[in-house]
Amino acid sequence: MGFASNEMEQQRRYYTETAHLYDSMHLNRKDEHFFALSFLIASLEYLGISSVLDIGSGTGRALRYIKMNRPDLILRGVEPVEELRKIGYEKGLSEDELIFGDAMNLHFGKEKFDLVCEFGMLHHVKRPEQVVAEMLRVAKKAIFISDCNNFGQGPVAIRTIKQLIDRLGLWKIADFIKTRGKGYSISEGDGVAYSYSVFNNYEQIKKSCKQIHMLNTKNAGVDLYKTASHIALLCIKS
Repeated sequence: MGFASNEMEQQRRYYTETAHLYDSMHLNRKDEHFFALSFLIASLEYLGISSVLDIGSGTGRALRYIKMNRPDLILRGVEPVEELRKIGYEKGLSEDELIFGDAMNLHFGKEKFDLVCEFGMLHHVKRPEQVVAEMLRVAKKAIFISDCNNFGQGPVAIRTIKQLIDRLGLWKIADFIKTRGKGYSISEGDGVAYSYSVFNNYEQIKKSCKQIHMLNTKNAGVDLYKTASHIALLCIKS
């Protein structure tokens, strides 16, 4: 998944040790990623999608849901943690559908899949821009991102302070201080996590995509940067 070696080892150990609890801890049919997934399903026909690659698949929820709704599609999922893949196989995915892989260096050719998606894995990556670059390289028609917007999280006062720090270009320094130089936090519920916003990669995506559509996947105000804690981006290349 592209961490520096220490963070990568900690995160993979976390998922290995909690694999049997993964679905109960991280998946809910009313959560933000399932909402985003439902939106993606509705977009597949409009975009003329015939193949999908999901990165950071975990136990394969996205793959299973897409497969249930669109059994005609070619599906692949990349997940580095063996214990999570095994649960995906037990839930009905084949070893061809859910495979080992590194999101930082996808072993697929340029424009191999019509659409490449991720659900909540970019905030676990130290260099999300490298993952997004790989998604854009491998995608022919579109990429779909469902992830955090740290600048829209927390009470109004906290969000205002974070947004001001970001506008001043001091966010990396502030985050370095907050995490005592590590650059990441560790929790029982989410393992290793980095401070991340989908807006961090907006300009990068804009260079490769003609259209970017935004959807708040939790309740928010008009300005998604300021108010939405989680956002889905549908980014159309052509």
